[in-house]
Amino acid sequence: CLGMSAMHEGIQALEEVGEVLLDCITNSNAEKTVKTAMEKQTLILSRLLETRKSAAQLVSDLLHTEEKVAHDLLDIQSQRNGVLEELDKLEKELQKSKSRKDMLQAEIEFLQKEIDSLREAEREVQVLQAEVDEDTTEIIPSTKYIVQLYHKVTKIKWDFNTEPDILRGVHFGKDIVTPINLDTREHSEGFISDYLWSLVSTEW
Repeated sequence: CLGMSAMHEGIQALEEVGEVLLDCITNSNAEKTVKTAMEKQTLILSRLLETRKSAAQLVSDLLHTEEKVAHDLLDIQSQRNGVLEELDKLEKELQKSKSRKDMLQAEIEFLQKEIDSLREAEREVQVLQAEVDEDTTEIIPSTKYIVQLYHKVTKIKWDFNTEPDILRGVHFGKDIVTPINLDTREHSEGFISDYLWSLVSTEW
């Protein structure tokens, strides 16, 4: 805008110089008028040169500014691309983290189930241990007592290293030792019971 205004002023000044020259032709004081016109024309040319120089500087500054803006835009685009790449990398890392979290959560749930199962098994073992302890402290001594009492009454010593269907042992009578060898497949329970009681002495 400044350059265009100066150019307009220069053209206007040249028009004024033309008018002055015209006056010179018709004016008797021509020498003085011409001198004044020349000085004014010189001033105008000087101002035109300065205006041209200023316009050239403005164009140079404008080009430099455009170049700087273009360079800045390239830097911004490069930074934007870098940010997008970093964002994409972070999103991938986040997805991997979520996958690892899901896997860890599944492993934790599996381990929790295993722990619960082991705790349940431990409770069952404790119950069995309590039952074994009860058998050890109550049932086994009672059974031993019954066996001992039975042996004292019947005087029979059993052989437990036999086949499942064979009853084998020895009856220690007062005057005689009687071997026992009965096959439960050949004799009824009633017969076996009567036979064994027949060996027991009724004398006390």
